[in-house]
Amino acid sequence: MSNPAARQAAERAARDSYGRLLAILSARTHDIAASEDALADAFARALERWPADGIPAQPDAWLLSVARHRKLDAWRHTRVQDAATQSLMLLAGEVDEGTTDGAAVPDERLRLLFVCAHPAIDAAARAPLMLQTVLGLDAARMAGAFLTAPATLGQRLVRAKARIRAAGIPFEYPRARDLPQRLQDVLDGIYVAYGTGWDDVDGADALPRGLTAEAIDLCRILCGLMPNEPEPLGLLALMLFCEARTAARRSDAGAYVPLDQQDITRWDHELLAQAEHHLRRACAMQSLGAYQLEAAIQSAHCERRAGAPVPPETLVALYEGLLALRPSVGAQVSRACALANARGPETGLRALDAIAANEVTNYQPFWAARAHLLAAGGARAAARQAYDRAIGLSASAVVRAYLHAMSDRL
Repeated sequence: MSNPAARQAAERAARDSYGRLLAILSARTHDIAASEDALADAFARALERWPADGIPAQPDAWLLSVARHRKLDAWRHTRVQDAATQSLMLLAGEVDEGTTDGAAVPDERLRLLFVCAHPAIDAAARAPLMLQTVLGLDAARMAGAFLTAPATLGQRLVRAKARIRAAGIPFEYPRARDLPQRLQDVLDGIYVAYGTGWDDVDGADALPRGLTAEAIDLCRILCGLMPNEPEPLGLLALMLFCEARTAARRSDAGAYVPLDQQDITRWDHELLAQAEHHLRRACAMQSLGAYQLEAAIQSAHCERRAGAPVPPETLVALYEGLLALRPSVGAQVSRACALANARGPETGLRALDAIAANEVTNYQPFWAARAHLLAAGGARAAARQAYDRAIGLSASAVVRAYLHAMSDRL
């Protein structure tokens, strides 16, 4: 493909519209795998046709039309003629998607998230399925976030898509009584998407950079759809607290800067104000949840901008509350670091040692925290070994460089 503008237009459509287009294609057929194939073919056709024919006025509508006809051709070839096929034939010529039957849900991506959270789908596959179908991530890119081998994760995704089609899971917004069960999975999927983009501190890949914005966008829509639910507000606040610090995560020279060393003048104070507003709204509903607690922890970390840092023991209490509500390895490691700040590195190391070894074998934050606490306690040789382990487990070049520098100081 020799036309850079056409390639950029196709890449932009893939980045901005993949999830919405896949949701539209899948909504009436319940066949996510076939819709993915059709959409992939549409993007391939775009790379062939747009350089010669020019970029269409409505790239999304062009892609949707090509993908629909690709599905129709496949069904005609296999002589499959069911209700879904007939419905698709009637809709194949549509361009305006504003008339879909999902008016109750203002975004097709959000509908697909709730489909992926259906209780008939294996719980371990729900969040990865959301990331693949709505955000276009493959198993290799997602595997690290779920501490799972790519092949294992890929098999889960294949089974989940087959389950959606075989069970005829409806592509519709769940009823009120079904919301609590599905909402947590949807929130988790959105947060993993945000974390996948946030972890790309190198900033070299356009897809992860776009994930943080898309996750925040989806959560804003969810908050508007469910204004009386506190946890979507808690998650939105959490992500905004983190997003506000984006510009400070790297120095002018491009080096990684940890939170406690960041220049607070580079934080986005408008986003911080939005985060505090959403957190207060969530707390006013008096129904405490894990995402609200995580947002409160981030709020505490950001309080030094006002010259009033939160006492270390308060952070310990917040992490202990989080562990009581929703235990996780990440929260245990963070609590250990909070304990070290409040009571000394030896206390923090004992908390790290209390975590099951099999849960942290390949968990990079554990080894980075352990290295830091060992160094603070004067155990230099052990600290260097832990730094080496953390460096080997880090996928980020700038984080590896930071850890190398910390190790070299020893």
